[in-house]
Amino acid sequence: MNTLDLQKQANEVRKGIVTAVHSAKAGHPGGSLSAADIYTYLYFEEMNIDPKNPKKEDRDRFVLSKGHTAPGLYSALAYRGYFPVEDLKTLRHLGSYLQGHPCMQHTPGVDMCSGSLGQGISVATGMALSAKLSNDSYRVYTLLGDGELAEGQVWEAAMFAGHKKLDNLVVIVDNNNLQIDGPITEVCSPYPIDEKFKAFNFHVINCDAHNFDELRAAFAEARNTKGMPTAIIAKSLKGKGVSFMENSVAWHGVAPNDEQYAIAMADLEKVGEALCQK
Repeated sequence: MNTLDLQKQANEVRKGIVTAVHSAKAGHPGGSLSAADIYTYLYFEEMNIDPKNPKKEDRDRFVLSKGHTAPGLYSALAYRGYFPVEDLKTLRHLGSYLQGHPCMQHTPGVDMCSGSLGQGISVATGMALSAKLSNDSYRVYTLLGDGELAEGQVWEAAMFAGHKKLDNLVVIVDNNNLQIDGPITEVCSPYPIDEKFKAFNFHVINCDAHNFDELRAAFAEARNTKGMPTAIIAKSLKGKGVSFMENSVAWHGVAPNDEQYAIAMADLEKVGEALCQK
């Protein structure tokens, strides 16, 4: 897809996120929206996947380490064709296969269940090592929140991945600078994030999470990096695309009411209309 088509698709993914969280009356819109462009690039451009055959053996794997942003993953999967977009409205409903955190047993396209923060990168590292041991060609991607970097398990996994030179592993950090309790610089600063990953023998790329040209270049550079894993530090805006949610910690884990939902969808409609004029 070209950049404009990716922008249009990401806007639809954002509509899916807002709709799902509104319907559930619960969920995490802020971090889902900040990562929407990352989800879109991974599922519509970067990864070797097939919605018609979700379990194909040579598929690239994705592990959502910041599992509370499942609405973003679900929306990308739905628009990519893994299940009906209409089912996003069943998020967190009793009996729905779209649970609050991704579940590989029930949701098509989900490669690993999300657990406590910090666990996803460990699982992704294990998947990448397995591919190396089996001489398999698939690549492994994992998405972390920047607040999640306070978990010690993240750095245990990073140390192992760097030591094993897992160049089929790409760690993406959604760097929106906000976590549930406030700015990450005030809660427990992980900065400098890039230098920390470098110290663990990662190739590090800094990019704008909302610029598809930069995302394209970053993932291409990661694919061409040999002998070490890659960390992409993607600077993002929490709540991106919805005026009253942008850069607001209040929207970390709160669902919009009916009036707020209408405003949010109107915001995204305006973005879509502007993109159609290009």
